[in-house]
Amino acid sequence: MRYRFALPGRVPRGAAGRIAGAAAVCVTLAGLLSTPALAAPQPHTGTATATRTRLPVPSPATATTAATELPAPRAERLRPVQLPPLSPVSARPPRTAVRAASCTPADFGGRTGSALVSYVKAATPDCVNTLFSVTGTDARDIFRQAQMLTVANAFTATAGQYRGDNSGSLLQLVLFLRAGYYVQFNHPGDVGPYTSRLTTAVTSGMDAFFARPHSRDVTAANGDILGETVILTDSADQQGRYLYVYRRLLNAYDSSYDSVDSMIRAVNDVYTPLWRGNWNPDYVRAVAADPRVIDTLYDFALANTDQLGTGLAFLDSNAGMNVARYLEHPELRDIVQPLTKDLLDATGITGPTAGLWVAVATQAAYYAAADCAYYDVCDLPQKLDRAVLPVTHRCDANVTVRAQALTSADLDAACGSVLRQDAYFRRIVRAGGAIPGQYAGTLRLVVFASRADYQMYAGAMYGISTDNGGMTLGGDPSDPANQSMSIMYQKDTDDGFPARIWNLNHEYTHFLDARDDMKGDFGQQISVPDVWWIEGLAEYVSYGYRGLADDQAVQEAGRHTYRLSTLFESTYDNSDTTRVYPWGYLAVRYMTE
Repeated sequence: MRYRFALPGRVPRGAAGRIAGAAAVCVTLAGLLSTPALAAPQPHTGTATATRTRLPVPSPATATTAATELPAPRAERLRPVQLPPLSPVSARPPRTAVRAASCTPADFGGRTGSALVSYVKAATPDCVNTLFSVTGTDARDIFRQAQMLTVANAFTATAGQYRGDNSGSLLQLVLFLRAGYYVQFNHPGDVGPYTSRLTTAVTSGMDAFFARPHSRDVTAANGDILGETVILTDSADQQGRYLYVYRRLLNAYDSSYDSVDSMIRAVNDVYTPLWRGNWNPDYVRAVAADPRVIDTLYDFALANTDQLGTGLAFLDSNAGMNVARYLEHPELRDIVQPLTKDLLDATGITGPTAGLWVAVATQAAYYAAADCAYYDVCDLPQKLDRAVLPVTHRCDANVTVRAQALTSADLDAACGSVLRQDAYFRRIVRAGGAIPGQYAGTLRLVVFASRADYQMYAGAMYGISTDNGGMTLGGDPSDPANQSMSIMYQKDTDDGFPARIWNLNHEYTHFLDARDDMKGDFGQQISVPDVWWIEGLAEYVSYGYRGLADDQAVQEAGRHTYRLSTLFESTYDNSDTTRVYPWGYLAVRYMTE
């Protein structure tokens, strides 16, 4: 069911000027008419709000992927505001371009000039996407500035003739440029410097593309190319230049987009530069000079609340998140404060509008911490915990469940399963008990009622990415107060796990492995390439304990893709999900059996 909500009135802005002055007058009058004991909290002025620690600049977007239900790789916590906008669940469809005869880094790095352009255009988009992971001499050979300039010039020429589809292989050129910026950002010493010459060349191509009428086509053929080019504006740090494009896409969105997956993704891609641009001073100055994009985001969030609680909820919540993200900047705060408050007042911490509330509250709680009472977001993680996880149940002295909606029968099933798993695990790894001198023996199992609830709340509460099927945080085993945490959700239908808790036994294996087998915190554990063991063991124990075969791993084994020695070098950076999970399972199975 879709919902439309009555929303508070809004003071229009335009010829009458910005509402900051009017808001100040209203605040003064409200203070005179109410008693001090009942006066509502008011925000500080732009200069009074406490400055927060400047967070590191996030990397440009990597190869485009969708949210998945695979368990997340073991990870460390982030601040919730470091998490990027939510992604759609559906992946971009398989490409249909003719596959090049070969697809190795040397195939790209060994070509220059027109030969390089021809090869990039002939490659499949999936082949070009593999370049996001290159390092070392491969990175320099492929992405040094001379190579990027060659492809950027070809991008400009091709974009100027864009007809609304990939007949000119524009998508591959855009992906190559995006990959170059990504690799250079993360490995600048490998690639070498980029100068303003490259910025000018890439900007010329983007200008040409967005000027073409077909860049506005609401079609599947245009959607992928449009979305990747929007992300390229961010990769090139040209977010301020393309504010008009972001506004155009958001203003053009209507229900006709909903049946075209690639167009939905293209609209959502706007949020990447709008979010990451906050680390770019040129972008912040551009928004201050022309803040219409703030209005556009605010209007979009209010106009599309009927998406909340549906598969398109991310479109609406991401808009609200980006409005509140501007609270960091003193020059924008007077504009953004009342809009942020409006969005919070129009929504709720639970219920169908919670996705928007949480997205806005997360930003306000960090970037306007001194005004948390005004926004009613003080101690936000604890506030969410109280509202969302009413169930507390102890399986035993070491394992506690916090849940949104588990029944007594669910709790019995989940606790019984994980507690019996201990003995099975120790037989596999031949562990005699917990690693001495560590504090890794207690676990909190957090279970949300659905995938949607997990994606809505877990990031704000625990600082984890939620484009996955669950995550385990091991904490600091040298801290006597340490408690590990596995964060998961229930599926709507029977998924083969107790109480329909997706990946329950996989995540519990991570806890057991850190308790009995893998010494140190997560950083120490992955200081050598042992991802094949960390994720492979979790899959192997999960399937074996439940008496199931890993059908995907069996199919992969027949392809003979990797040598065992290659799997022993797997890291989270150099491996895709197939190498990490099914091939990790196969490596562990080989070593144990």
